[in-house]
Amino acid sequence: MIKASNLTHYYNNDKALENISLNIKKGEFVSLIGESGSGKSTLLSILSTLLKPTSGEISFDNLNFKSIKNIDSFRRENIGFIFQFHYLINYLTVKENIALANEKASKNEISSLLELLGIKELINKYPNEISGGQRQRVAIARALINNPKIIFADEPTGNLDSKNSLNVFEILKNFSSKGTTIVVATHDKNLAAMADIIYEVKDGKLQ
Repeated sequence: MIKASNLTHYYNNDKALENISLNIKKGEFVSLIGESGSGKSTLLSILSTLLKPTSGEISFDNLNFKSIKNIDSFRRENIGFIFQFHYLINYLTVKENIALANEKASKNEISSLLELLGIKELINKYPNEISGGQRQRVAIARALINNPKIIFADEPTGNLDSKNSLNVFEILKNFSSKGTTIVVATHDKNLAAMADIIYEVKDGKLQ
């Protein structure tokens, strides 16, 4: 599904990634682990099209990223994003926050997705009325509402306790088992162990 070849990236004169190559198959659950500053978030950003590498090639289903003319449309059709900070809008309800990612989604579609995530009863609540773990599940729903082929998650449990962190990874693993490709950057090796494949990023290189 995703093939990366010889990825190298610099921030000014600082080398963040060096000559990284990897293949991610459809439906795989992949964890990128590493300490803060190791390069794992940079790698995730490049794989998810949010950052262009200084050098190297990336393709998605044999389509080279450089040949994609409308990257925003490509992302909407293929990619879901989950971040450490959920970025929900406080003056919008849970339903309205999710609908921002797909204006065509019906209330029934949103409700069904929330039910799958165990938070159907929160559909008309506002972000400041629900817990951190519930907000992160809303963020997952927002990432899934377009039925993306692949989900990228950057430290999605960074602000959660151990119980909610485990719950988030179990949810992601469940979607992976149904064919959605999942790529997660995390510093938590115990959670990373739930993935099918683990890549360790150290000093900008894959271990």
